[in-house]
Amino acid sequence: MTIVSGMKMIQHARSNGYAVGAFNTNNLEWTQAILRVAESKQAPTIIGASMGAIKYMGGFKTVANLIRDLDDDMNISVPIAIHLDHGDYQAAKAAIAANFTSVMFDGSHLPLKENLAKTREIVQLAHEKGISVEAEVGSIGGEEDGIIGSGEIAPIADAVAMVNTNIDFLAAGIGNIHGAYPTDWPGLQLNHLHKLTDAINDAIGYDFPVVLHGGSGVPDKQIREAITMGVAKVNVNTEAQLAFHQALRDFILTDQDLQGKNYDPRKLLAPGVKAIENALSDRIDVFGSYQ
Repeated sequence: MTIVSGMKMIQHARSNGYAVGAFNTNNLEWTQAILRVAESKQAPTIIGASMGAIKYMGGFKTVANLIRDLDDDMNISVPIAIHLDHGDYQAAKAAIAANFTSVMFDGSHLPLKENLAKTREIVQLAHEKGISVEAEVGSIGGEEDGIIGSGEIAPIADAVAMVNTNIDFLAAGIGNIHGAYPTDWPGLQLNHLHKLTDAINDAIGYDFPVVLHGGSGVPDKQIREAITMGVAKVNVNTEAQLAFHQALRDFILTDQDLQGKNYDPRKLLAPGVKAIENALSDRIDVFGSYQ
């Protein structure tokens, strides 16, 4: 079994100039697809689950055990982390109790003082069990399981304060949003990212890893530039969902679902699952995380 904490995985990426893909799962087939791609590309990978996906899939223990069991049965040979994505305070504690290996406590919608205080609590609980912690300042635009952000630019002082809570990696708003980007989106604020990572590194004395949320739809050139500035984890969800949806839609609209036993869900979903794999494989190439 290759299930690990996200801590060393992300720090290695930061030190070696690439980013780890953090791919959200939504069900059994999605998890299998992520693991197959990780193995075929020999890419250390984080499998994320949002609070909504965890509820849909049956609960925290179900998600953690599903990923562990598939990792074992599929003979995965690369490091895999089980990550809570955008969890609130209670969800972060539940994920720790269920033996997730990485948690994101998203208190970006809270007053900074409360965000910092709750993050310190989560860090203490998680680190006692060897679980890595991600936190956020400057909310990411769009909606993630009821947490709505307007795409703020993270204040540098807030980012430094958050890193000083002893988190392992930081999500900081740099103009990125969840979901599809509008046509008039101005792009990532890379100048701000550069200033932010410089300030953090000066404050703590080493290269600290930053997380890019809303990675679906960001131009490849901007992602690669962000990686050179300290981004070591890139989250992708919408891109895989859109690929799955389009492939399944094409399959049904061409009446392929009416042929033979293609009504069998294993056959019906197969084109969509393959589309997920293709989309994520492409992202791994852009992130440079293959071995």
